[in-house]
Amino acid sequence: MDKPVTVRELIARGARQFEQCNLVYAHGTDNALDEAASLVLYALDIGYDQPDSILDTVPEEAGLKRAQALLAARMDSRKPAAYLINQAWFAGRPFYVDERVLVPRSPIAELIEARFVPWIDPDRVGAVLDLCTGSGCIGISCAHVFPAATVTASDISAGAIAVAEENARRHGVAGRLRLIESDLFDGLPADSYDIIVSNPPYVPLAEYASLDEEFRHEPGLGLVAGDDGLDIVVRILRDAAGFLRPGGILVVEVGYTSEILIERFPAIPFVWLDFEYGGEGVFLLDHAQLLEYHPVFEAAAAG
Repeated sequence: MDKPVTVRELIARGARQFEQCNLVYAHGTDNALDEAASLVLYALDIGYDQPDSILDTVPEEAGLKRAQALLAARMDSRKPAAYLINQAWFAGRPFYVDERVLVPRSPIAELIEARFVPWIDPDRVGAVLDLCTGSGCIGISCAHVFPAATVTASDISAGAIAVAEENARRHGVAGRLRLIESDLFDGLPADSYDIIVSNPPYVPLAEYASLDEEFRHEPGLGLVAGDDGLDIVVRILRDAAGFLRPGGILVVEVGYTSEILIERFPAIPFVWLDFEYGGEGVFLLDHAQLLEYHPVFEAAAAG
């Protein structure tokens, strides 16, 4: 008779199998052990806040089979773990996700938890706009840290809006989060905001074709943005000033295309934000800067 396997051993076994399959980890974890743990703990309904001693217990047969099935599905399908369990964590909260939206993983979570201090006085924030909201994780998290503010979240994808609606309901902010299907600012009412925050598509078209299989399960609409990855970002830069209040800030993630952005706009004083828990490629500009350089952004968008 085989020796009963503990939770810890099950996770370690899964991690070894993942490494042998050369899986890619970029959707909430960055290594085989954490990826395997996320699936096993979910299958066994073990929370991350439970004591480590639970890892040395032996799961019941039904839970063991669920965990083994998830580990096998991760290897066979190469889907990110978040899609297999329909859950991803962002800013300390679990969000429902499926293949209509990207898996949340933005370092902007750290800014939200800090209420965007020191870049703005959080006590004066009355309105926030989340562009390209996807699962709604950024807008919903902003609604939690700014309980007195109105929060608008938009996305061009009807499927993404449906996922964001579900997450708003689950997190109790459906009455405070205004969701709008819109191509960036085009379908938005003429309102103004203290903070505009966005994690838009920024993958160059040629690079998208070479992405690992895990990324190919995500919606291309949420990743690809023209030949250099900046088509959406340039439109945001051009139009944001018209929707920001004086003293307001624009925060945008551009990831590894930050170098391309700097080369394209060498005169723009982007503030590149640092993150204690990892991540890069997020810039900040204020309302005055967006107004000052609006002709530059308008010309870039037109050309």
